[in-house]
Amino acid sequence: MLLLLSTFHSKDALTHESLLGSRLLVLLGRADPKATKGSGKKPAPAPYGANKGASKTQKNPLFEARPKNFGIGQDIQPKKDLTRFVKWPEYVRLQRQKVILSQRLKVPPAIAQFSHTLDKNTATQLFKLLNKYRPETKQEKKARLDALAKAIAEEKEAQAKDSKKPLFVKYGLNHTVALIEAKKASLVVIAHDVDPIELVVFLPALCRKMGVPYVIVKGKARLGTVVHKKTAAVLTVQDVRSEDQRELATLVSAAKANFTDKYEEHRRQWGGGVRGAKSTQMLRKRAKAAGQTLSVANAQKL
Repeated sequence: MLLLLSTFHSKDALTHESLLGSRLLVLLGRADPKATKGSGKKPAPAPYGANKGASKTQKNPLFEARPKNFGIGQDIQPKKDLTRFVKWPEYVRLQRQKVILSQRLKVPPAIAQFSHTLDKNTATQLFKLLNKYRPETKQEKKARLDALAKAIAEEKEAQAKDSKKPLFVKYGLNHTVALIEAKKASLVVIAHDVDPIELVVFLPALCRKMGVPYVIVKGKARLGTVVHKKTAAVLTVQDVRSEDQRELATLVSAAKANFTDKYEEHRRQWGGGVRGAKSTQMLRKRAKAAGQTLSVANAQKL
């Protein structure tokens, strides 16, 4: 009897607790008051048209959806531009950092003058002329000397004409300096990216002192292709054939106008000092807050 009473009281307590719990949920707003346990009422249906747009679209059985899973070991990831995340070789990083540093830091005029290069059209005309006077290769020189030796052995009359050395572009730093000092050079072509720059930094001043026209062009590798080398710091045009005299005179006048006559201007002009994007934005904000223009702020900062 006592066991039955205790069971009845425990069931009554559980029912009472469940009712209290459901009422508490209703008060907290987490349960529907109409759907409480034991009420027997169903919640009101949704208003007409509420689920109108939720009707299922008919699928075409010919085109089955195959969603991809890009998890580990699953489908192949789509191709992305990962240039920013590439760990470049050290020589690439060094040359890029060198370019940035040469833009940010103040560069002395003697070195900054090598950033003023010949324009593209004039450079194209110059290399057309240089390619006409490319030095002969070892095989070509050997063939020419063999032919000359045979002519001398046969004692032909034409050997006097053939014995004269053909006209070529001269290269090599020491050879070029000797030609400039002897005033035998008609035009000196200097590369803008010689490393170390000290090898050629004195050449513009020497050319100007000796009255020899000079030009600075882009690419030591491009100069190297003319003389069958990987790179060439400087080339010298000494003499040309009569049919090319006019073209050489045009290039010499362009060299004097762009380099020799502007030597004093380039001698006073410092290079570098170009700010990055973040620094420029900071200055722009600072100038805006002070009510100044960006040029004034730059002038005060630099």
